[in-house]
Amino acid sequence: MSQIAVLSQFKAHHGQAGALIAAFGPVLELAREEPGTLLYALHQSADNPDLFWVCELYADHDAFALHRDSDAMAAATPALAELIAESELIIGQPVSGKALPGTSP
Repeated sequence: MSQIAVLSQFKAHHGQAGALIAAFGPVLELAREEPGTLLYALHQSADNPDLFWVCELYADHDAFALHRDSDAMAAATPALAELIAESELIIGQPVSGKALPGTSP
């Protein structure tokens, strides 16, 4: 099965960056415990502290579904929805890169 890559970009409501980072805490803890979650990283823009993106890499579709449908995600979603002003989600698969498990150089 192909790996699943997810890139999400979102903007916090003004002044809510710290709360948004805190709301991701349980989701990150979950990702650390999931063997099929190969990469899960929250990033904040250096130019705009309200702008964030998350890079995710899953071993396969089942690992992605396990994370997406978890109790931790269900619990975090309402809080995150209140903090996020706008968002975009891209789902695909890695084709090449550095330090990505299972990709070609």
